[in-house]
Amino acid sequence: MSDSRSPITVAARDGAARTGFVTTARGRFATPTFMPVGTRGSVKAIDAADLESIGAEVVLGNTYHLMLRPGADVVAALGGLGRFSGWTGHTLTDSGGFQVFSLNPSVDDEGVTFRSTYDGSTHRLTPESAVATQAAIGADIQMVLDVCSALPATREVIGDAVERTAAWAARAREAPRPDGQALFGIVQGGADAELRVDSARRTTALDFDGYGIGGLSVGEPRPEMLAALDATMPELPDDRPRYLMGVGDPIGIVEAIARGVDMFDCVLPTRLARHGTALTSTGRFQLKNATHITSELPVDETCACATCQRYTRGYLRHLIQVGEPSAARLLTIHNLAWLLGLMARTRAAIADKSLDALRAQVVDIWEPGATN
Repeated sequence: MSDSRSPITVAARDGAARTGFVTTARGRFATPTFMPVGTRGSVKAIDAADLESIGAEVVLGNTYHLMLRPGADVVAALGGLGRFSGWTGHTLTDSGGFQVFSLNPSVDDEGVTFRSTYDGSTHRLTPESAVATQAAIGADIQMVLDVCSALPATREVIGDAVERTAAWAARAREAPRPDGQALFGIVQGGADAELRVDSARRTTALDFDGYGIGGLSVGEPRPEMLAALDATMPELPDDRPRYLMGVGDPIGIVEAIARGVDMFDCVLPTRLARHGTALTSTGRFQLKNATHITSELPVDETCACATCQRYTRGYLRHLIQVGEPSAARLLTIHNLAWLLGLMARTRAAIADKSLDALRAQVVDIWEPGATN
């Protein structure tokens, strides 16, 4: 990012929530924002033109998968992640740490050794090589290599993750990367408020371009996640983006926005779409249900996406039932468009100081057990 070291501009606030835009070497994008996950250089079932049509501004790529297939060198040779995938918007790559640590790797102070899920070959990631790999992939924003502990975990395990994450962040901060490519640090600490504060202070002391909040939405109850956020947010600088990693459910998003989070990513909307579940203004429902056989309604009567403007629930259910690949595409377009629409509504609500009302509405509709 630029030498100003102030990559977020806040246009309006409503309590701790803020709306504005993040500036990168590519340009700027509005916040709060949701970033569709393009794991292998593609958001599953749709393409770059689809993403443009629904108004996505940032797409996340997965370093673990891209470094293994097709290889960071191949992505670099083909012009970097954006050109490689035909995407002209902003890109962000994770470090690959979350995927690596789900594979029971061998971890030491220098880095992590793991086996490829593709062919069983052995690979090594260090804080420096994670930066170099993401530099080759060429995203606008890259993330440091961190240690993400599954929850629940003992305080000792989470404390060790905080220590190693901090040490690795310092090494990543000094690793060379291309001019203009932003680097975000990551705060760990599980659901332990004291460890969250410690991790946040140590990470912000390194003066990153932005800050990821990792190690949440990994199975802990929502109240524990929100308590961890409450401990973390006051420690993060106001002039940098705050990115809650891996959260994509509507309640989690609006609650985090109310606490000052700017950026989100999650596979939830696209994974649900591939299994026939729609996100709508009245909650979520399963299109496979027989009640939709002859329905002439769109997925969501309030949605302006191409799927809702053209196709009925009855037709989409038919596509799902006969295994047509287009079903996944059309429902993915809708789910992402709906969630991006929710982000636009939060931005507008912050601007006119009505976020509490929107937050209450979302909780009322999406709270588990709600009938819609």
